[in-house]
Amino acid sequence: MAEQQVTYESVLELIQKSTQGFIDSLEKQSAEFDRRMQEAERERKERDVRYEREKQEADRRAQEADRRAQEAAQEADRRMQKTDRQLQKAAKQLKKTQKEVGKISNSVGRLVENMVAGDNIIAKFHALEGYVIGDYSRNKKFGQDLPDDMRGEIDLFLENGDIAILIEAKASLRTEDVTDFIEKIGRFRRVADHKGDRRRFIGAVAAASVQGDAQQFAHKKGLYVIVQSGDAVEIAPTPTGFQARKW
Repeated sequence: MAEQQVTYESVLELIQKSTQGFIDSLEKQSAEFDRRMQEAERERKERDVRYEREKQEADRRAQEADRRAQEAAQEADRRMQKTDRQLQKAAKQLKKTQKEVGKISNSVGRLVENMVAGDNIIAKFHALEGYVIGDYSRNKKFGQDLPDDMRGEIDLFLENGDIAILIEAKASLRTEDVTDFIEKIGRFRRVADHKGDRRRFIGAVAAASVQGDAQQFAHKKGLYVIVQSGDAVEIAPTPTGFQARKW
């Protein structure tokens, strides 16, 4: 076999091939490095974009939470102010009501005082019907040891042996008051029966003023009506054929 002749050109060619391969390898590695760097940069940018987007969303939610908190605080403050106004209004109304109730109580109290002053109403019942009142009591409570629906209070209680006169005093008499008083007398009658009290009872309503046809209604139901004029009290004239109801 003939020996291959080594020449300058062949050596140079070999060197060129080796160098080109190394260059190609470097270029390939460089291209891969650039690709990876670009990929890393792309991922970094994407992370930055996601971070910024998440940060903006977090800021937006925080701002929304602050806005809602402020609105809630404002609404709570508004409701508290409204409640305060309502409480102040209720307090004024209560004070006014208490004042009116006080006036009514004072008016009823004066009416009862005028009825018993100097045996005023006692003398008038004696003159009208011949009743001889032996004793009287004010604010007479009954049925205190019985169930609630049997309890009550009579403003003025006149006693005359076998008959007692029960008087309800009102600042202003209405037909509803007459109906309520009749129901009260019925309860008093049941309590008296429960305790073995066999007396008969008659009723009368007294008022500083009378509304509508309350007086006629009371007479129709068999009740006397006592009216006030200044410091004097009178038993209102009864209609023809009137008969006091006895319980």
